[in-house]
Amino acid sequence: MIDRFGFVRPIAARRSAVGKLALAALLALSLGACEEVNPSTSSNSSDSFSASAPVTPVQTAPLPGAPAASQVGTGAVHVAVILPLTQASGAPSIVGTSLQDAVQLAADESGGNAVTLSIKDDHSTPDGAKAAAQQAVAENDDIILGPLFSPNVRAVGEVAQAANKPVIAFSTDTSTGAPGVYLLSFLVENYVDRIVDYAASQGKKSFAALIPNNDYGRVASAEFQQIAAQRGLRVMEIENYTPQTLKAAVGKIAALGSQIDALFIPEQAEAMPTMARALAAAGLNSQKVQILGTGLWNDARVLGLPPLQGAWFAAPENGGFQAFAQRYRAKFGSDPTRIATLGYDAVSLVIALAKRGGADRFSENVLTSSAGFNGADGIFRFKPNGQNERALAIFEIRNSAAVALIPAPRSFAGRGSAT
Repeated sequence: MIDRFGFVRPIAARRSAVGKLALAALLALSLGACEEVNPSTSSNSSDSFSASAPVTPVQTAPLPGAPAASQVGTGAVHVAVILPLTQASGAPSIVGTSLQDAVQLAADESGGNAVTLSIKDDHSTPDGAKAAAQQAVAENDDIILGPLFSPNVRAVGEVAQAANKPVIAFSTDTSTGAPGVYLLSFLVENYVDRIVDYAASQGKKSFAALIPNNDYGRVASAEFQQIAAQRGLRVMEIENYTPQTLKAAVGKIAALGSQIDALFIPEQAEAMPTMARALAAAGLNSQKVQILGTGLWNDARVLGLPPLQGAWFAAPENGGFQAFAQRYRAKFGSDPTRIATLGYDAVSLVIALAKRGGADRFSENVLTSSAGFNGADGIFRFKPNGQNERALAIFEIRNSAAVALIPAPRSFAGRGSAT
């Protein structure tokens, strides 16, 4: 369903999830113009933070053995799906298996046979990804979905761009995105922009930031400084820290006192209990200064921390993933990894576009439609530079729960094009 402006409506409780998504995408496209760590990289890899995926925790148990690469469907549109089905060591990959199952679920729910999906294992290495992409080009696949890890996306992108094949990849590293290589992942930049914009709308004008000394922190810090400058906000101090310097960094922020009315902390869930202890020791909490975080805080390890009661963060609404997880469990008897929705949405999208028909079904104009597309985690759209924009809700931590203050937008109406 689309609204009267031609923008895709978000998915509510679905009885035929992909069928509705296909219809929405088809109509929007015709009218819309009106975690596992990659073993080959260091622990600071920008893909090492669970693809920046927020979640009410879902436990995932290892599955017995990695599935073999396979083919799904017999449709005329050929789609390569490159996933880390095995680790570089040869051991099965939990996240790869979960992504493959999500791909299968999307194909099963589509209610048709528009595509042939060729699922290929990149063995969690750039060389494996490159070989899979070369095979996809040799087989004349129309589009490539995946891979997940940033070095692998770069390897696939080089092959695909040379062959003029579009890619929809899952890395959170925005530097891997490019014209023709689109990132479907949960990007740190989206979280930062949304929460800073909301804080500014609530009268917050003077900010400080505590930034972890890792890739996630560096990306978040750069975006924070950029959006603050664009909005004319004061940034009084930015303190970068390691575990060894955390106490001193928090002390410097506390010394600012009433000079700041918002404190941004782009830290991951597992590190937040330590952060909370440091905040409490320095007398900082969200009653004294408004604490801001990212979607990674939608996690029980964060929600119960006393200094963070009253904190705000941006994240996708929970309902979409929970509905997806319920259907996934019913089919496979296990819980999906949080980023499994990326595989599901990618396949749902290409099936919808395949049903649309036309030689331009995967063209830049279609994939970067300003109307966007409807996914399990809400609406999203691709930017011409390969990055994405997602509609995010605003949550407040209250009584150890994430309480929605502002729902995620239901369309991109009034937000201009994705530039």
